[in-house]
Amino acid sequence: MFNLIRRDVILQKRMLLTYIPFILFFIFMDKHPALIFLVVSIFIPFNTYFYDEKAETNILLNSLPYTRKEIIASRYLGAIIYMGLSVVITSIALFVFNKPFTVTDLAIGSGLFLLFAAVTFPLFYIFKSRHISSVVMISFLILAAVGPHIVSFLAKHLTTITDFIARLSIPALYTGAAVIIVILYAASWGVTTVIYQRKAF
Repeated sequence: MFNLIRRDVILQKRMLLTYIPFILFFIFMDKHPALIFLVVSIFIPFNTYFYDEKAETNILLNSLPYTRKEIIASRYLGAIIYMGLSVVITSIALFVFNKPFTVTDLAIGSGLFLLFAAVTFPLFYIFKSRHISSVVMISFLILAAVGPHIVSFLAKHLTTITDFIARLSIPALYTGAAVIIVILYAASWGVTTVIYQRKAF
């Protein structure tokens, strides 16, 4: 199964040449560290889906000695591994260019990536359209642009919820958010596995 994860990196070796410049671009644009962690975490896992969509790789994968559960597991585990590597590389780049960031920025960026992955990964197996990758990325860009404004609006108008959250301690807040994200990611993994096992290629 880990050979499948390794395969994704090998197939994208040319694309990975743009990875560092991609990170540096966001750093020089002085974007928020949490947004940088989120965007760079998306780079490898979603490029893998885009590549597979164009090359119809799933037909080849199903001819190899891997079960469909293992194929999906490699996607979800690979996303976590790539996210970890992305966080390390981005942290080093931010440190080198003297751009301050906190563990909170790292946690928010990683958490948002896992949430976004949990929602979008099943879509690549539900929809047959070759345009699903474009829809996913456009949706991400729209959410990245509009999301903060929506959160600010809800915070002002849903005072009961915001007051409850404000009363929580930081450890309780982080723990609760982590548990919710893990549950959603695991649920997405299970749903995608069921979809993929029933899919005909």
